[in-house]
Amino acid sequence: MIDETQDQLTRIELIPDLSHCVQTRAKQEYGAVMSQIMSGDDSPGLEERVELLKAFLEEADFGRLRRESEEHLTQGHKVKFVLSGSAGSGKWFVRMTVEGPA
Repeated sequence: MIDETQDQLTRIELIPDLSHCVQTRAKQEYGAVMSQIMSGDDSPGLEERVELLKAFLEEADFGRLRRESEEHLTQGHKVKFVLSGSAGSGKWFVRMTVEGPA
C-alpha cells in the first residue's frame, strides 16, 4: 500500500486479487492504520488515511467495484484501485487501473 499526502490530498493504493476484494483490502489497511495509531505512532498522514478509508468503507458501492475488478482478475490481469481524498473534507474518489497479465 502506498500513501502520499501532498497539498491536503491523500492517496492510498489498494490491490485486490481473486482471494481478497477491494473492500477486504480497504478493511485490512484501515486495521493496519488503526493499529499504528493505537500503538502511539504519530507519523504524518495517519489521521488522514484513517478518515479517508472510513469514508470509503461507509460509502463505496463495493458490489460494483468487485464486479468491475473481478472481470479483469479472472483474465489474469493486475488490478489496482487508487483511493484519493482531501483531508477533513469527507470527499473521496477511486480510480481503477488494469495492467496486463500478472
